[in-house]
Amino acid sequence: MSHFLDKFRYLTRIEKTPANNNEIVQQDSREWEQSYRDRWQYDKIVRSTHGVNCTGSCSWKIYVKNGLVTWETQFTDYPPTPEGIPNHEPRGCPRGASYSWYLYSANRIKHPMIRRELLEAWRDQRSIHQDPVTAWQAIIHDKNINQAYKQARGMGGLVRAEWDEVNEIIAAANVATIKEFGPDRIAGFSPIPAQSMVSFAAGTRYLSLIGAANLSFYDWYCDLPPSSPQTWGEQTDVPESADWYNSEFIIAWGSNIPQTRTPDAHFMTAARYKGAKVVAITPDYAEVCKFADEWMAPKQGTDAALAMAMGQVILNEFYLKNPCDYFEAYARRYTDFPMLVMLEQLEDQPSTYQSGRFLRASDLSAELSTEEQELWKTLVFDQLTETIAVPTGTAGFRWSDASKWHTQPINAIDGQAIEPSLSLYHSRQDTIDVAQPYFGGVESNTFNSVPLNGKAGNALLINKVPVHWITLGNGKRVAVATVFDLLIAHYGINRDSETDYDMIAPYTPAWAAAITGVEQQQIIRLARQFADNARVTHGRSMIIVGAGINHWYHTDMNYRGLINLLLMCGTVGVNGGGWAHYVGQEKLRPVTGWTPIALALDWQRPPRLMNGTSFFYNHTSQWRYEPMNARDLLSPLATPEQFPTSLIDFNIKAERMGWLPSAPQLTINPLQLAQKAKAEGVTSKDYLVTALKQGDIKFAAEDPDASNNYPRNMFVWRSNLLGSSSKGHEYFLKHLLGTRHGVQNMDLCERKIEPPKELEYREAVEGKLDLLVTLDFRMSTTCLYSDIVLPTATWYEKADLSSSDMHPFIHPFSKAVEPSWQAKSDWDIFKNISQKFSEVCQGHLGIETDIVTVPIMHDTPAELAQALSVEDWKQGQCELVPGKTAPNFVEVERNYPLTYAKFTHLGPALEKLGNGGHGLHWDTAKEIASLRKLNGTETVGDIEHCPNLKEATQVVNTILTLAPETNGEVAVKAWQSLEQRTGQSLSDIPAGKADIKMTYTGLQTQPQRVIASPVWSGIDCDTQTYSACSLNLQRNIPWRTLTGRQQVYQDHAWMRAFGEGFTSYRPPIEDHTCKTMTRHTSNGNPEILLNFGTAHQKWGIHSTFTDNLILQTLARGGPVIWVSEVDAQSAGIKDNDWIEAFNANGALAARAIVSQRIPEGLAIMYHATERTINMPGSEVTGTRGGIHNSVTRICPKPTHMIGGYAQLSWGYNYYGTIGSNRDDFVMIRKMNKIDWLDQESASTQETQK
Repeated sequence: MSHFLDKFRYLTRIEKTPANNNEIVQQDSREWEQSYRDRWQYDKIVRSTHGVNCTGSCSWKIYVKNGLVTWETQFTDYPPTPEGIPNHEPRGCPRGASYSWYLYSANRIKHPMIRRELLEAWRDQRSIHQDPVTAWQAIIHDKNINQAYKQARGMGGLVRAEWDEVNEIIAAANVATIKEFGPDRIAGFSPIPAQSMVSFAAGTRYLSLIGAANLSFYDWYCDLPPSSPQTWGEQTDVPESADWYNSEFIIAWGSNIPQTRTPDAHFMTAARYKGAKVVAITPDYAEVCKFADEWMAPKQGTDAALAMAMGQVILNEFYLKNPCDYFEAYARRYTDFPMLVMLEQLEDQPSTYQSGRFLRASDLSAELSTEEQELWKTLVFDQLTETIAVPTGTAGFRWSDASKWHTQPINAIDGQAIEPSLSLYHSRQDTIDVAQPYFGGVESNTFNSVPLNGKAGNALLINKVPVHWITLGNGKRVAVATVFDLLIAHYGINRDSETDYDMIAPYTPAWAAAITGVEQQQIIRLARQFADNARVTHGRSMIIVGAGINHWYHTDMNYRGLINLLLMCGTVGVNGGGWAHYVGQEKLRPVTGWTPIALALDWQRPPRLMNGTSFFYNHTSQWRYEPMNARDLLSPLATPEQFPTSLIDFNIKAERMGWLPSAPQLTINPLQLAQKAKAEGVTSKDYLVTALKQGDIKFAAEDPDASNNYPRNMFVWRSNLLGSSSKGHEYFLKHLLGTRHGVQNMDLCERKIEPPKELEYREAVEGKLDLLVTLDFRMSTTCLYSDIVLPTATWYEKADLSSSDMHPFIHPFSKAVEPSWQAKSDWDIFKNISQKFSEVCQGHLGIETDIVTVPIMHDTPAELAQALSVEDWKQGQCELVPGKTAPNFVEVERNYPLTYAKFTHLGPALEKLGNGGHGLHWDTAKEIASLRKLNGTETVGDIEHCPNLKEATQVVNTILTLAPETNGEVAVKAWQSLEQRTGQSLSDIPAGKADIKMTYTGLQTQPQRVIASPVWSGIDCDTQTYSACSLNLQRNIPWRTLTGRQQVYQDHAWMRAFGEGFTSYRPPIEDHTCKTMTRHTSNGNPEILLNFGTAHQKWGIHSTFTDNLILQTLARGGPVIWVSEVDAQSAGIKDNDWIEAFNANGALAARAIVSQRIPEGLAIMYHATERTINMPGSEVTGTRGGIHNSVTRICPKPTHMIGGYAQLSWGYNYYGTIGSNRDDFVMIRKMNKIDWLDQESASTQETQK
């Protein structure tokens, strides 16, 4: 309140006299009100966002007063949506609104910290050795020193250090590791670059320059649905959330939209008000159920069974009984339904056949059988000419004849129009029995099974299929059928008799009801409504899906089941329809501008990339405890003797054949290979081929516990690896870190299980990492176990970029205030490490030649590797041909003393080689010239005029300048590249956009909608919401698959051997983690067996915000497990009791939340918990109770290891093994003793003495 008038004393206040003398008039000072006004005053507002992998990417006002952030509120200035679509505002959630608490909380990491035992050892050795590299080598080769600091990990004892000292330790460790073991023995893990692009690129750029391995994350997180690459050749591309409003029927399948997509949930609500029906499919009564018109509650893990029954209804009623013209036209044009498949005769049943591989152009002519591209051209039966035709757009045209890589219905041989036949039923020459694998009779824990013919286990489902007989080029006569006809039989439909939905037979609604627990009539009704809506609206039926069904071992069966529904109903690529998969913030919109910066492609190529799941499965030694026999997963049609029994053996074979990457790569330092090759007068590639064939050199995975074959240094930034995503957490602690753990499992030898055949079995190593470095702004679980912790800037203290798949905008991070205490941005931290590295490496590393093993990559010509069979060179089945039957071996020159200079400058490779993505390519000379003016230049070595990248803002502008999504001129060039690749006219898409050039300061003013880019499958524009695959439908662009269409049938030999050519229901796997739990003693309380789920929580994003006091007050705070009332009663558990969940993998302690919304047989511990809050000791392990991942362990799936086969080829975060964990079971019991373990341990007391 202003006191301005108080100065005018000549004004006299008139005393108020009550008329009736019954009132009391007080005239006290109102100065107290000023404190409330001051509280909401501020000096400035700065735009920023949150980098927490929530997919929100919301724009926030950051209020600053006296140099401190005081609070945040939501911006409401998003660009307008297309006409008729609700606006994006409001965007935000309670988690984001509480972030400013972190900046000045006690949990903030204020200074560089280091483990005391390591710091003392370092200072001791530095006093002896003048050279820091020699000092580090002395530490790691002294067993006593080595064990002392490794065993102290997670036990406290982090002390403050100075930046220069910790940078020297890190640089010395890196240099020593590269020199002795190789650069591939250094690894880095950071997830989801879209959430903060520059921060991610900081670490990966440094690691790429020194030759270290960057680990993938999307697959490790199990956010990657393998079904997406399998079906579309696309990692994941989905509609923006505004497109939900266009839908008339939405199924939220395993996606808890209001809780996990809070900023976007209003679009679903608006669609429902508009008249769309919303159905929630989830086993528990989740938040989304309250927003739905109907709730369907299948037993967890049985979603594929539900999808199969719905598919049977749709195929039967909308394709066979009452054919829908729209559905048939869509399927004929945009799916592989018309493609011809050769059928193979069963050896033991000559009158019965099985699905083989696609018929190829090479099969029809002896002359073409050896021509590479003809091996990759699939065929159809043309109804117009009644002959077999070669449709355009298949993989065989992609890398050879550009004018024929499109999906127009044209015969590639003569250019005539064709009409591919969906079915051969009406023109059939024969009808034969075809056997399909059936897994619904497999018994698994608490899941219902439906044996076929009363026989439990795997079985064969045999149905009639119409065929044509053809003669191949080699004279062999074979039967062929369309994918559609095989699909009809696979879904258990007999065309010559009425399909009885009431019969408990494979894939009927009655069968699904027996497995899922969902009422039969509800299944039928939902299938009919979903399909009928798509029929009337031409595809505007949508399935929003998420981690709820993606985190199972057989995730691709779940997902392919519902994808089939979408393809049957012609929904994918239609606004308001299709597949809307939302998990992590995966959509890095300016990806082609970001990639060369992040992977240092401007200086050297290729980068060293590694799939995270295989890396962690190997190096945390989880394979040593693997009870699963891989042959149990095979189809009854497969020959078991042809396949290994161990999952790790499959992974080793995949690395050896070039299907998966390797890190560490080989049993030799890759810097030594070129030297050895030169000494023998041969090329590095020839030398390595000979050495591998002779066995002189092996892949490191073939001897994983040899001292030179496992990782030595690891960086973690922008991630809480150990506290959030370390599936098999206790194995991480035991084998990777070598510290106290809770593993209760016995390894293979202890259990007298035959070890893997493909590797050298040695005694297990505990404590593989010599150095673990973590960057974070808060003291997370990963920080607790790290050797060095570096304080990084928060999201309000740095410059960066964010984008999401949920909206079409680019958002900036802004430095509202300077980083507090001694914190630095990620870019500055790695810049300083690279500077120290360049100094320390002098005399140890100079200009070195590194050999990078490059897997057979998707979206490159190499993806067309082995077309017809799987051949392993090591087994003598073929020659070792780099890039064909094995990884490619590529020399990369590394100038180690120039690491800092290269880190801070844009290299010449972009100007020389251009840029691109997804097989497209364009020139960048003009953009580089622009960056020279914008960023300024310096000379690096003998290379002049290198644009500066010293500051994060310069990096941001470089990304925006290089990307077609943010630079209109680049967009024009990118679309021209796709025009040349496909022969289609596309220039109108970027028309009028050439003058758009986004900049960092421009984005700080207001978010901007991205420009349409051919790197994505949809079209970003002002007139329609973004919908994935709309480009494919509207512009005849092929999908990047073998057939060039959306692919239902997977004909790779391994896919067929595992019975997954078509999708089917496969019950959750039996991982035996409770059966092998033999080391615990009873505490007298009942123990119950429950399936263990880790859904995403309400009061945090992953582990972030779980330690935020504001949000803790809204929940119970600390670890909790939700259990059903029935299960709780059987175990004598009451709400808020301390309970323990345990199995052979480990144990955890938490409070019980007893709720009727949880189904019987399921326990949910919401992701993610931290070791820093309310964690007492475990009665089972005797150590502090673990986190949610303490009771999990991963099992990689062999079919996810396939490579070199069109869309089934590895790519960084595109395809590969995933870290599923929903199949785990735990024993749960009430705890008797709550021990907080707050007494000093005997070892600590002894140390202090």
